[in-house]
Amino acid sequence: MAKTTRLQDQVKIRGIRRRWLLNSVAIVLLILTLAVGAFAAMLWSYYYSGTEDDLARKATSSANGFRMYTRSDYRAAAQQTVSSYEDKGQLELQFLDTSGAVLFSGNDLTAGSTPSTPDIQKALNERGAGAWKGRDPDTGERILAASCPVIYQGEVVGVIRYVTSLSEIDRQFVFSMAVIAAIALAIFAMVYFSNLYFVRSIVEPLAGITEIAQVIAGGSYGVQIEKQYDDEIGELTDAINDMSLKIRQSEKTQSEFISSVSHELRTPLTAITGWAETIQSGECRSADDIRKGMGIIVSESKRLNNMVEELLEFSRIEDGRFTLSVEPLDLKAELEDAVYTYTEFFRREGIDLNYMDDGPEEMIPISGDPERLRQVFCNLLDNAAKHGGVGKRIDVSIRQEGQDAVICIRDYGPGAPKEELPFLKNKFYKGSSKARGSGIGLAVCEEIVTRHEGRMDVSNAEGGGFQVAIRLPVEN
Repeated sequence: MAKTTRLQDQVKIRGIRRRWLLNSVAIVLLILTLAVGAFAAMLWSYYYSGTEDDLARKATSSANGFRMYTRSDYRAAAQQTVSSYEDKGQLELQFLDTSGAVLFSGNDLTAGSTPSTPDIQKALNERGAGAWKGRDPDTGERILAASCPVIYQGEVVGVIRYVTSLSEIDRQFVFSMAVIAAIALAIFAMVYFSNLYFVRSIVEPLAGITEIAQVIAGGSYGVQIEKQYDDEIGELTDAINDMSLKIRQSEKTQSEFISSVSHELRTPLTAITGWAETIQSGECRSADDIRKGMGIIVSESKRLNNMVEELLEFSRIEDGRFTLSVEPLDLKAELEDAVYTYTEFFRREGIDLNYMDDGPEEMIPISGDPERLRQVFCNLLDNAAKHGGVGKRIDVSIRQEGQDAVICIRDYGPGAPKEELPFLKNKFYKGSSKARGSGIGLAVCEEIVTRHEGRMDVSNAEGGGFQVAIRLPVEN
């Protein structure tokens, strides 16, 4: 099954590579093809069309120079021009009669021949300059020829024709196109291989991340991926690594929570069961023993009830059924009621509960749920006694800072390890504390304060002990 999944992932990766290369390289290939085609058209125009226009202009210019000659004068002037012609090696000059036969030529081999190329017929029939390129019917060589009629008093007395070989131009054109094609091929190769390398640098890490993610999904929480790049792939790696650690921490925390809750439930249930069986069996013969046993049963029952309430509150938070009944209230009065409730109880435990009112003399009005806020205060006071009661002192204060009311609850116990402070408000987290509890009390308090648009901060107090500071917005 795992092998099949890996094979499917590899197919998907190859699909990504193929799409990436097709989408990017195909565009580059199209652009290069269009560029090479445009350059080829430009070279063709430069080499062939330009040469053709030059020969046509040269033939026209030469024909205009012979317009004052009669037929007999034309022959004499043509013979003299050919004898003094100096560009025989590059450009052949021919003088033709009205039948298209060559009278004189810079190349003696063509004298007396009758070329049958379309440029001559156009010059004779249309009385205008004509050009033609192609293979010479007699020699088979690629040539470019331009002819123009010599007209004397409205009568065609001959034709001047220039002929040049296209072999050198063909070689230049082919060489130029080969160079351009090589450059285009080199550009395409660089783009292709750079894209291939780039895609590999994306796809291969993704394949590794996918494999590790499947391992994590299989239950191997905490597995880490080696980070190779400081880019988006690196950010994805960090995110998955962080997710893996958090899932492992969550699994560990939930396991510890189940173990802790089982222990917390077992202890009061054992006490309740033990005393109930003792009273039922009649072993308690004095009224004091019965009262003591019943007191323990009531106390442990309340402890169980509180734990169940915490679990129910957390369940409501998790599934969205946690609501507030908001109304105007006096925050000082609610806090003082909670302090009054716990003062006598703490005194019996040997803990001194001090309340300091540093706020305004009048009430501190806020909008909130009095029952939920009382729950927060009682939970934090109980937490202070549970974890910091060895310090035998708890301080509670309230003051107003600007538009916020600040409530501080501090104990004088050992405090919390510095490395555990960021996690204390996480659900199920108990850290190194050996005190009894479910580990969700602070999480519930945090949720209630946050829904009142406030903030709850936990820290170690200066001089020792643990401190919780609550900030709530004051109503104007």
